[in-house]
Amino acid sequence: MNVHVVIDDVEVAERAVAGGATVVQVRLKDAGTAARAAMGRRLRHLPAMLVINDDVEAALQCRADGVHLGQTDRGAARALDAGLLLGVSARNLYEAEAAQVIGATYIGAGPVWSTPTKPGAGLPIGIDGLAAICAAVRIPVVAIGGVDAANAGRCIGAGAAGVAVVRAARDAPGVVAAVDAALAAIGARGIRTLETG
Repeated sequence: MNVHVVIDDVEVAERAVAGGATVVQVRLKDAGTAARAAMGRRLRHLPAMLVINDDVEAALQCRADGVHLGQTDRGAARALDAGLLLGVSARNLYEAEAAQVIGATYIGAGPVWSTPTKPGAGLPIGIDGLAAICAAVRIPVVAIGGVDAANAGRCIGAGAAGVAVVRAARDAPGVVAAVDAALAAIGARGIRTLETG
C-alpha cells in the first residue's frame, strides 16, 4: 500500500499503475453508487488494489478490494462484515484511535499540507501531526494532502506506510521513486504495512 492514486479518470489510473502505483482509489464526489461501481468495474483489470471512496455499496457492486470512508460516512461495519479493506480518514489522534478501535485496516491521515483538491479538509496537520498519528496506532497510516514527489519521502520518514496523491497521480513514477528511496533509507523498519500489521 505504498502509493495510492486518488482518481476520477480511468486513463490517469492506468498510467499511474503502469508507473508503479499500488492502490487505485476512486473518488467521484458528486456521483452516485451506480457511477462509482461502473468506474470500479472499468478498473478491475489493473494489477493494483481497488478502493472506492465513501460508498460501501459501490465497492461491493464492483468487487473492489476495499472502501475508504470519511468521518461522516456510514457503513464501516458492513464493509468489514463483507471482508473489504477499510480505510478511514483521520485529522487527529482521537479520530485515528477511534478508527483503529472500529477495525479500520489503515488510516488516511491528513491533510498533511494544504491542498486545493479538498478545500474543506481543515488546517494541515503537518509532519509533526502525521508522526504523532503514526506513533499512536498499530495499523498502517497513509499520508494525504498536498503530497507529491518532492515531499513524499518526508511522510515515510515520519512513520507513514505510504502516501495518497491526487494532483500528483499524473506523476506516479516520481512519487513511487521517492517513497521507495525513503523506505530503503530507513530499511522499512518500524513501518506498518497490511502484510506486517
